[in-house]
Amino acid sequence: MTAVALPPPNATGARIRDAEARDLYFDCPIHELGRRAHAVTQRLHPEPFRTYVVDRNINYANWCTARCIFCNFKADPPGMKTGRTDLPEGYVLSLDEVARKIVELEAIGGTQVLMQGGLVPAEILPFSWYLELLRFIKKNFPRIHVHAFSPPEIWAFHEIFNLPVRDVLLELREAGLDTIPGGGGEILVDRVRERIAQGKTNTQQYLAVMREAHLLGMRTSITMMFGHVESVEDRIEHLRRIRDLQDETGGFTAFICWTFQPGGTPLGRVKPPPPDRKRVPDGEHLVLADAAEYLRMNALARLYLDNIPNVQSSWVTQGEKIGQLALYYGANDMGSVMMEENVVSAAGTTFKLTEERIRHLIRDAGWEPQQRDCYYQPVARAS
Repeated sequence: MTAVALPPPNATGARIRDAEARDLYFDCPIHELGRRAHAVTQRLHPEPFRTYVVDRNINYANWCTARCIFCNFKADPPGMKTGRTDLPEGYVLSLDEVARKIVELEAIGGTQVLMQGGLVPAEILPFSWYLELLRFIKKNFPRIHVHAFSPPEIWAFHEIFNLPVRDVLLELREAGLDTIPGGGGEILVDRVRERIAQGKTNTQQYLAVMREAHLLGMRTSITMMFGHVESVEDRIEHLRRIRDLQDETGGFTAFICWTFQPGGTPLGRVKPPPPDRKRVPDGEHLVLADAAEYLRMNALARLYLDNIPNVQSSWVTQGEKIGQLALYYGANDMGSVMMEENVVSAAGTTFKLTEERIRHLIRDAGWEPQQRDCYYQPVARAS
């Protein structure tokens, strides 16, 4: 697979380097940064429409051995003691429950399921269960695109079931896996990951799964969760790592960033900077990102990631108006109607949009709304 060739993001024709990205973050007024990002988006996507997908998040299980301090969704597996008493009960969805959810999705014209779970011990779910799940969906819902299993899940399959990553991917693909979501990326800097996501993939492991998937011809999205204990330099390092891999493989379809949601999480209780210190992301204190910070990072990512064709808006964490405004700050896609969302909502954020509302927001921003598939190709809207 060859890298996607996109026009350079600035007037000089040169690629934005890390030092320039840092200067843009700190010194460029937000509206100017948005204007520059929007110019890149318009060059890459001159069409008169902006896109969205109709899908459903299906969290097939919440048992998880990771110790992420930003998550309220997981359940501790039997015998694992994290000291948290606020976590939910563990569950695994039955195939009948999965089928019911997909029937409801197809009824509203949905084309895709996004399936993710925890890092589930083998005693709870053997590898054969995942293969059976995929085969069940493809047999009963052949038109549904399966976008499933984040890199940390796939790496866990590799470790738990003693299979090479390539073999894991080949077996999942043969059973019905189409593409891989970029969940679990957080910040691709090990110092940050060791603090907020113990027991999960490190940076190289996460990227190794993505690289192997791309080499097999599978496409993936890529994400970033920011606005917690990372520095601006950490964010730029994250962007550089995914840009470098995209240069190598060309397998990323889209970039999606969102802000950490602190509600009730241990990470949300990390101390902020002292009152006499400026609230600038420093990699030490908790510095939550507001709507302006989200728009700034979305725009900076569009400028920096000159080889990733699509940038998705994050209305799920920002709400509909900021999600709409992101279309002028580097995004060309409004993301998913998302019939169901369980992970972000577990941290207290519960924005929901219908397909009609997303279409209205796109039209109100000046474009025609266009339903798409996971490869960003237009699909006919269900009548």
